[in-house]
Amino acid sequence: MVAIPMMVLLLVAQADSAAGIEPQAVPPNPWTKTIEASLMTTQNAYSDSWSGGEMGSVSWAANLAASAQKQHTAKVNHRNTAKLAFGQTMSQEAETKRWRVPAKSTDLIDLESMLRLTLGLAVDPFVSARLETQFRDARDPENIRSFNPMIFTESFGAARSFFNDKTHELTMRLGIAAKEKVSRGEPIYDFLGQPTLGRKTITEKSGGLEFVTEYKTPVFSDKVGYASKLSVYKAFYYSDAWKLEGLPNENYWKAPDFNWENGLNASISRYLMVSLAAQLLYDKEVDLRGRLKETLSLGLTYSRK
Repeated sequence: MVAIPMMVLLLVAQADSAAGIEPQAVPPNPWTKTIEASLMTTQNAYSDSWSGGEMGSVSWAANLAASAQKQHTAKVNHRNTAKLAFGQTMSQEAETKRWRVPAKSTDLIDLESMLRLTLGLAVDPFVSARLETQFRDARDPENIRSFNPMIFTESFGAARSFFNDKTHELTMRLGIAAKEKVSRGEPIYDFLGQPTLGRKTITEKSGGLEFVTEYKTPVFSDKVGYASKLSVYKAFYYSDAWKLEGLPNENYWKAPDFNWENGLNASISRYLMVSLAAQLLYDKEVDLRGRLKETLSLGLTYSRK
């Protein structure tokens, strides 16, 4: 993880020496900040006299999207983004009407920091660091873990911003990326494939190319906005490839991974919003098919720019 800031310093130093000038002082610019938060809830209930097998349910989801961008000097632009989401669904048993244990419906922590050298060239050199995880890992009911697994991504390459302001944005970047996935508390299996009482931390590493496109624009009016982000990662190296030799999924890790996120938000009033989100994921190591998630919600929102 120390490689990222070291690379940034080297790039800045090379840019200054190549230009043959000393770094010039630039009047300090304030951070350009955006915050969008929302809380969505749905609820339905039935009396004991209702006959038909209906079940009551309660669901809620909280979302936060924030960004902070600053032009530190004429040659250095810094941008931080954060996406947080968590939600649960609770439902009743059909016969007893007892409420089941809440089940997680959405869970996301996505933090990214990118440093871009704005040298006035056709493309801008960049370095970035990203952390993806979740608040609650409930895959194993006997060992629920927080902030697990954690996926670290470090990349550097070239970026191009076609337009970028508070309402419109189109940026693309292509770079060399290194990923590290850390899973804590994973069960240890014996030679028969049965889990033992022990647990361990599993670390998987990979390296390859990453392509990211981000697009944002108003639709019809300033009260309706559309945002899209497409991420494609193609691995050329995988630390655990030797474990898959001879298996049907031996080369699955070589297939490109896609993550396409789309969101359409409409402000009904200052604090009321309708949101339609769709996410398409493809990771051959997880499933041979694509995975689609759609969410339509109405709830409270807060926005600040």
